[in-house]
This record gives sequence, C-alpha cells and structure tokens, in this order.
Amino acid sequence: MLADEPTGNLDTHTGADIIRIFQNLNRERGQTVVYVTHDSFIARHTNRIIKIEDGKIVGDEKVENPIEAGMPRLDDVLAPAHRDEGKAGQVL
Repeated sequence: MLADEPTGNLDTHTGADIIRIFQNLNRERGQTVVYVTHDSFIARHTNRIIKIEDGKIVGDEKVENPIEAGMPRLDDVLAPAHRDEGKAGQVL
C-alpha cells in the first residue's frame, strides 16, 4: 500500500487513527505500507525509513522501537510546562 502524506491535512486524533490502522495492517496481516512523508515524527512510526534525495536513496535505517500510534509529539508534551516561564509581555 502506498500512503502519500497520509496525515498531512488531518487533525491529531484522526492522524493517529490512520497510523494505528496502518500499524495494525502491518502487524496482523503482514501488509507492507509505504509512507511518503516529510514529517520525521510520522516516519518514526515505521519499522524502516528509507530517505530519498534528488531521486537517489541516501539512507536506509531500521527503526528498533517504532512509535506507537497516538503517542504525543515531544514538543506537545513539553510545551504546557514551559508556557508560563517567561516574563510578563515576553513572547515564548
């Protein structure tokens, strides 16, 4: 299956549902899913990342511990803790 930017225009919840479906298809049915994405967080949900630049393969990495669908991005987890650290009027 070829998934071109499968979560590109989706909200976080729906995107996680799509990734969960793909992960289940792979685990339970042995279905290969090829993600085309510029989002490294989405890529980390897979077992293997092949990087292509200018039409050439420039990287091939096995992912030892893929991220499970629905896990929050690190930025989303850390952001609330740092929102109130600035001085009044300071843009964070």
